[in-house]
Amino acid sequence: MAKVQITETALRDAHQSLIATRMTTDEMLPVVKLLDQVGYYSLEAWGGATFDACLRFLNEDPWERLRKIRKAAKNTKLQMLLRGQNILGYKHYPDDVVREFVNRAVDNGIDIIRIFDALNDVRNIECALDATIKAGAHAQATVVYTISPIHDTEHYVKTAKQLEDMGADSICLKDMAGLLTPYYAYELITELKKEIKVPIQLHSHYTSGVASMTYLKAIEAGVDVVDCAISPMSMGTSQPPTESLVATLRESEYDTGYDLKLLTEIADYFKPLREKYIESGLMDPKVLSVDVNTLVYQVPGGMLSNLVSQLKQQNKLDKYEEVLKEVPRVRKDLGYPPLVTPTSQIVGTQSVLNVITGERYKMVTKETKAYVRGEYGRPPAPISKEIREKIIGDEDVIECRPADLLEPALDKYREEIKEYIEQEEDVLSYALFPQVAMKFFKFRQAQKYKIDSTMLDEENQVHPI
Repeated sequence: MAKVQITETALRDAHQSLIATRMTTDEMLPVVKLLDQVGYYSLEAWGGATFDACLRFLNEDPWERLRKIRKAAKNTKLQMLLRGQNILGYKHYPDDVVREFVNRAVDNGIDIIRIFDALNDVRNIECALDATIKAGAHAQATVVYTISPIHDTEHYVKTAKQLEDMGADSICLKDMAGLLTPYYAYELITELKKEIKVPIQLHSHYTSGVASMTYLKAIEAGVDVVDCAISPMSMGTSQPPTESLVATLRESEYDTGYDLKLLTEIADYFKPLREKYIESGLMDPKVLSVDVNTLVYQVPGGMLSNLVSQLKQQNKLDKYEEVLKEVPRVRKDLGYPPLVTPTSQIVGTQSVLNVITGERYKMVTKETKAYVRGEYGRPPAPISKEIREKIIGDEDVIECRPADLLEPALDKYREEIKEYIEQEEDVLSYALFPQVAMKFFKFRQAQKYKIDSTMLDEENQVHPI
């Protein structure tokens, strides 16, 4: 048995999970050189919601962040999370945009791209996977973990085998809600290892309180890499703590070989940052505690807080328990989608509407209609004729890969923002988040020419946050 390796998530998923992705590049850079000395398998430092948050909340260029981290991390592979055909956005993009994005990500310093699709529809992964392989980077294909009558061991092994056959360099089992329990993890990883020849990585969240135990059993079953976060950025809705696992495995056959003194030095850097986030209100103590509802309702922690906020807006917080019971029913109606972006939002919002209107599917969101039409891909289980007709009437359902219906769009985006382009990557920022990117470009231009933003007209005014 080779030693176990760890991907450190402090620069991406940890702060995305705990403080809504608000850590700045300047807060990250001083500690990157220390992180680079640990010997991690990789540093997850980009992708997910970091791209959007850089532009929207921090007035930062996400591409520049990547270049700076790459410059500081000379020895460790940099990893990113990509939502398959959704790239880093919330809808499907044409293949030319996907391929160009992957090429630019690799050119700017990404070594490993973890690619997932919310529905485990492998058709939505194939373009990004192929582009990653052609760009010379490591293509990690993802199997999203959830619990339902059809999501059994056979389903996961079959999906992983399909992805391996498509050329994946490794497989990630992504447990975004912290639902994977220790003994089932042992069983599942054991079965995967029998069929899959490439390395297997496990990603979980501490939301339900079982993730460290799950990692231990997965390691005993032969998992190759696990995702952890340095302790001040760990636990709650984040990942299990790095140092605890390193200490647990010490002097065993799975010993990581990482230096605990060095990890303590890294933790000491993050401690004051954590205090700052708590004081500012960005880190809500609620996200740091164990939420047993996660296991009861199989709903990710972030989705639970969204449901509360939606109900508060409607003055219907008394309907919370009712909505929690409606979520599994809607999920069943929609073919048991795993609850991860964007399907968690679709199922959650529809459940709230079903309860507060007093009639199921009396009001249907445009996203639910798009989902039932097949615009997000193939649901894991078929949607019944009765539910389909209730939601979209007699409209046709897309049977092909959704992106096959999209025209190439890169040249159109480039033309639309030609006066603002300072680097080719700007075209991709605009393609993913047109309004947010345009606001950032205007802010950047104002900074460049030292224009006071109050001189910009009302429509173009930028308020740095």
